[in-house]
Amino acid sequence: MLIKVGDARTPNIDLVLAGLLSSVAGALNAVGFLIAGSFTANMTGNISAFSDHIANGAIPIAFSFLGLVVAFICGASMAALAIQAGERKHIRSVYALAVAAEAIILLLVGTTLVMSSATEHEISLVITLSFIMGLQNAVTTMISRARVRTTHVSGMATDIGIELAALVGSETSRRAVVPKLWLHSLTLACFTSGGFCGALLFQIVGSWLFIFAATLLLLIAVPEIFRAHRS
Repeated sequence: MLIKVGDARTPNIDLVLAGLLSSVAGALNAVGFLIAGSFTANMTGNISAFSDHIANGAIPIAFSFLGLVVAFICGASMAALAIQAGERKHIRSVYALAVAAEAIILLLVGTTLVMSSATEHEISLVITLSFIMGLQNAVTTMISRARVRTTHVSGMATDIGIELAALVGSETSRRAVVPKLWLHSLTLACFTSGGFCGALLFQIVGSWLFIFAATLLLLIAVPEIFRAHRS
């Protein structure tokens, strides 16, 4: 799932990757909003909020939303740089290592919040979560050659609309579009259900949710790291 790249990947591998990581992204996005009132995966909304607050003269608040966008971009850039370096050195586990890095950052966040109040770290939390979301989206985009994007909800909804329209076309176009429709629909559904489950679990377990999410990511990444080195 985190070893094969681009055309070497099957539709089923992409489906599993999209389902798992978009669920985690949806959960983190929802919990970030519950804690700090900001969506950490919604860069469209953050840019809109930045523009709105600038227009209303609320400069400090506006730049707080811009900071989330910058953090997202930095996460994507750092992931891309690491992956490019790994690919040049023919490190097959580089994508799994990137997901493991995401898990470790999330584990540190969760541990910090468990030992203190989440409200004490609102600003650093949403910035870190935005960085993580950028990192994750870059990993899934690069490994799938842009077929899988786990936080790009607006783009996925647009793709689903286009693909539904293509279903009324020729038999050839229907065969070509069905796998994409399944992938984008699953990603959107898992992001939604991840948000619902994340918000619900946060009410029950609090900041332990971040540790649970980090553990899930490690369970995904670590076996892939060992499998890459064995092969």
